[in-house]
Amino acid sequence: MSNSQTHLGVFSLSISGILFVLYPAIRPFSDEKTLQGASAFASNEWLLAHLLAIFAFTLLPLGIYSIHSSLLRSNLSTLTYWALISCIIGVGLTLPFYGGETFGLQAIGQEAFNQQSADLLSQAEVVRSGTGLILFLVGLLLLALSSILVAIALWKSYAHMKWSGIPLSIGMLLYIPQFFFNQPIRVAHGFLVAVGCVLLAVTLWKITKETTNNKVDQKTMNI
Repeated sequence: MSNSQTHLGVFSLSISGILFVLYPAIRPFSDEKTLQGASAFASNEWLLAHLLAIFAFTLLPLGIYSIHSSLLRSNLSTLTYWALISCIIGVGLTLPFYGGETFGLQAIGQEAFNQQSADLLSQAEVVRSGTGLILFLVGLLLLALSSILVAIALWKSYAHMKWSGIPLSIGMLLYIPQFFFNQPIRVAHGFLVAVGCVLLAVTLWKITKETTNNKVDQKTMNI
């Protein structure tokens, strides 16, 4: 694996982790059946928070790709290959729902606030239901599967910290349940996912340093 691939993975996982915390921290929480909810939907904070979530998910496959590349010549590459495929498909199925949350609910909130009528907020349930919701849930389950496969691969690997994939797998398994809790719990969950992403970034960085040191040692011996 080249240093550029590793650096891309380290950068992607680190930034993704930070964004997973910022998303619930910035997102406004309120009674979404009232004009207070309309104000939250229409706010710049709502738009920014959900855009950060979109970027957080988008960066994940780049990190998983780097992990797959680091184990490409091992017998664990099949596990990481399917982890990468699951992650890519999972993100693809998840993002349309976030698009609806980001732009659809903001438009509904703005109109409801302009009309000073909470009746329009019932349309939020339309955005959050149906086929879009099913795809969203399937996408999150695939991301959980991806993180579990990564955790198994890292546990079996001699090159990475054995336990480094566990926090992210726990965080992704809890991604659906955390939606039913309040902001402090959701921020704590975002922090757990962030820790998982950063741990993966650290183990990738260590691989790069070890590879570089080995190359230096080999050159010294040749001299």
